[in-house]
Amino acid sequence: MTSPLAPTIPKSPPGSRRYERLVLGVVFAAIMMTAIDTTAVILALPTMVRELSTNLVVGIWIIMAYLLVLATIGTQVGRLGDMFGRVRVFNTGFFVFTIASLFCALATSGAEIIAFRIVQGVGGAMLFANSGAIIADTFAPQRRGAAYGLTSIGYSTGAILGILLGGILTTFATWRGIFLLNLPVGVVAGVIGYYVLAERSPRFSRRLDIGGMAWLTVGLTLLLTGLTYTAGFGYSETYGLALLAGAAAIVAFVVWEAGIAKEPLLDLTLLRRWTLTASVFAAFFQSTANLAVLFVVIMYLQGVRALSPFDASVLLVPGYLLGAVIAPFAGRASDRWGARIIASIGLACSVAGILVYATLGIDTTVVLVVLGSIVSGAGNSSFYPANNSEVMTAAPGGSYGVASGLLRMFTNVGTVCSFAIALLVVSVSIPRAEAFSIFLGVLNLDPALYGPFITGMQAILYVAIALDATALILSALRGRRVVAPPPATPSDLPGATTP
Repeated sequence: MTSPLAPTIPKSPPGSRRYERLVLGVVFAAIMMTAIDTTAVILALPTMVRELSTNLVVGIWIIMAYLLVLATIGTQVGRLGDMFGRVRVFNTGFFVFTIASLFCALATSGAEIIAFRIVQGVGGAMLFANSGAIIADTFAPQRRGAAYGLTSIGYSTGAILGILLGGILTTFATWRGIFLLNLPVGVVAGVIGYYVLAERSPRFSRRLDIGGMAWLTVGLTLLLTGLTYTAGFGYSETYGLALLAGAAAIVAFVVWEAGIAKEPLLDLTLLRRWTLTASVFAAFFQSTANLAVLFVVIMYLQGVRALSPFDASVLLVPGYLLGAVIAPFAGRASDRWGARIIASIGLACSVAGILVYATLGIDTTVVLVVLGSIVSGAGNSSFYPANNSEVMTAAPGGSYGVASGLLRMFTNVGTVCSFAIALLVVSVSIPRAEAFSIFLGVLNLDPALYGPFITGMQAILYVAIALDATALILSALRGRRVVAPPPATPSDLPGATTP
């Protein structure tokens, strides 16, 4: 039976320019929706903690739970895309993310919203892990950088809208509105994706690595729990045991992946490709640095400069605006000259931006924050499309979903670690309760603690510079672009079938 919506959304043949524009539009909407949610949730945390009558650690886990899911299941949902169709899994992600957003808006306790954020993370992983693979299926290698550059605008646009709309809704309406924002975007983009996107690759017979995913989930959860609670309440034997158990689980994960798993979550055959390996680890180190910088700068603006969460975030908007402008040009440039040059220039700009932040003090002008955001925004928007394109270009055609999920997993693991480390380092410099309260925007810092806080902030920033420098070295040494063979046809692969 033909859907009544079908005539209003005419099909475009795969390979046509119109189809490519539709793919870009749907992926753009997915990235924008998740970016809106990320920045808006950070702004709304103080209000959420207060109205849900919960504590600050639970507030931190409202963010951490979502990031943890993205980190642990990214490669698996990418593998599901290779098995059952990347478009199918991607469109299912719209449905899961949108429904979870509705339940987040209806949550009545901290435990409920964390549970729904976990489900949101599943939907987000479906979208993120397969979006890169869909772009790779749609665009030739020499045009992917431009495509990734255009979709990167979605993140910058979403981050800006999250700051502006999140601030407005939290101030004048309710924090629940930030989750309700996802509903119209998710429904419209999901319907368009369902009727427009076409499967472009054969199916591949693969197995999910449930054991590897379990070890990684347990390990990261225990490590993050130990780090978060140590930062919030101080060290204890219980938290120390959680850290040790988490480290042991990560070792078990590596052993499992190296010799036990039949189809490991970490596809070591992909990591034998130096270009792909260097690109993935460059993304890991860059993401580990990036979020820590964002957190401590916001904490500085709220705690030392006494700005509201909204005002503090607005100072970062110029960087997102410039990033939206630069990303398409950086993507096209990487198609022409390769990711090694463009991504490395981007990382050098990121280092320069952090150095600007490192000059912040008690009485320095906040114009330096705007300058730092502009330089960093230019760097990040140059790095992401070039690096993403390089990963997909180096990956075999039948493994686009796995490669995209692998990139997302390393990026999100870095993000999660960055978040926890930033809180832990700051909590060493100033009282732990105040570190949490300042980040959540519920407390201004005691002037007597300005000096220690800035010392701790600078320590984090210099660590971030070292991490970005490591990413820069990997990017520069990745070598010339090596294009992997095109996707194999079903006749070439015994485990593959046509869509």
